[in-house]
Amino acid sequence: MTAFDSTETAAGAAVTSDQLAQYTRNFNHEPKNRLALNAVSRGRIPEVILNRDISQRVNHQFSEKLEVEGKATNQKSSGRCWLFAGLNVMRLHTMSKHKIDDMELSQGYLFFYDKIEKANWFLENMIELADRDLEDRTVQFLLKDPVQDGGQWDMFVSLVEKYGVVPKDVYPETLQTSNTAQFAGEIRSLSQEGKSCAEIRKAKVHMLDEVYRVMCIACGEPPKRFSWSFRDKDKKFHEFSDLTPHSFYKEHVAYNVTETVSLIHDPRNPYYKLYTVAYLGNIKGGHPIRYINLPVEEIKALGVKTIQSGKPIWFGCDVGKHFARQIGVLELNALDWDLGFGVQFNQDKADRLRYGESSMTHAMMFTGVHLDAAGKPVRWRVENSWGEDSGSKGFLSMSDSWFSEFTYQIVLEKSDVPEKILKVLEEAPVVLPPWDPMGSLA
Repeated sequence: MTAFDSTETAAGAAVTSDQLAQYTRNFNHEPKNRLALNAVSRGRIPEVILNRDISQRVNHQFSEKLEVEGKATNQKSSGRCWLFAGLNVMRLHTMSKHKIDDMELSQGYLFFYDKIEKANWFLENMIELADRDLEDRTVQFLLKDPVQDGGQWDMFVSLVEKYGVVPKDVYPETLQTSNTAQFAGEIRSLSQEGKSCAEIRKAKVHMLDEVYRVMCIACGEPPKRFSWSFRDKDKKFHEFSDLTPHSFYKEHVAYNVTETVSLIHDPRNPYYKLYTVAYLGNIKGGHPIRYINLPVEEIKALGVKTIQSGKPIWFGCDVGKHFARQIGVLELNALDWDLGFGVQFNQDKADRLRYGESSMTHAMMFTGVHLDAAGKPVRWRVENSWGEDSGSKGFLSMSDSWFSEFTYQIVLEKSDVPEKILKVLEEAPVVLPPWDPMGSLA
């Protein structure tokens, strides 16, 4: 018998007028609640509950810092942080190679092809799942957001390998849009009519033609060949002609994205195991999504060594938690929720993942770390992609304790990872369900 099978139980579960009256008395019994009400109702919550002690000791200086960083980029109103962070890692190689003060690689170029590939990925999944009930959990999960902006590192790898990269001034930003969910119903109808897989895929080709047309109208057609010119730090002019996206990637970026590995910290699951997520990806036949799960302290130690060697680090985290955006600080006590609302957050990292309280929501780049006298990390320097208005011209300071609780993934070159860890890549991965938080897109 459920709770709603019993009239008495159901009545006892309801919020009563007596309870509400008691809640009112409790609220008004504490004068600070009235003060908090007046303050919060007239201002932005993060500004009202900002921990002033932390704001007065913000430190954007770091003992270990990359010589070349580049200015903070701006993804504006889009969910393309994973592309921005990935290209920010890659542009440092171009800037160092050619002694350029600052430049950007085109996020819009990879975004264009990501939308095309995600549309194809989604439609292929619909073909594969066409015999399942429309209310099947996997089908409904995939239908919820079929071609979103977000992505994962291995999806970035697949895009770069297939399409190369171009400078931003060759393919600048414009408006972007795409919509493919409408085609899912057509594919299911074709399947129910008994059409063969080959016939359905033939129809899919025409569907993708429509997607391509929409993307070209919204974003412009991507370049196939182009010229690139710039002045270096010494004001010397350089020009390269008849480049393709692949030749530019190989000759002027020279960063092998396939020789990288994703390391995650997921305390719900055993460490030193390989994981993937069902139906997560963008390019059919592309780089598979794979994570090696490690203890967070081991991830930090590898991160410190990588930064000390002069290399940036792509990483994924839950940026919305304990973030004082106006001063650019990610710190567990940056916002005083207890003082403002009388509430505390006591879940550990594993339970936040289990109960949907946290997941990977944003990708950024580490460019520095501050070490104490014992060589332990105290805070991490973060290059964000929200422009230069917050923090130190768009760079953030992340406490090491915040790293432990809300950073989930870093990407390193394989040459910076011990062989015993890389051997995990030889294992068959544990397949997590599509809705697992490790499948969330940054």
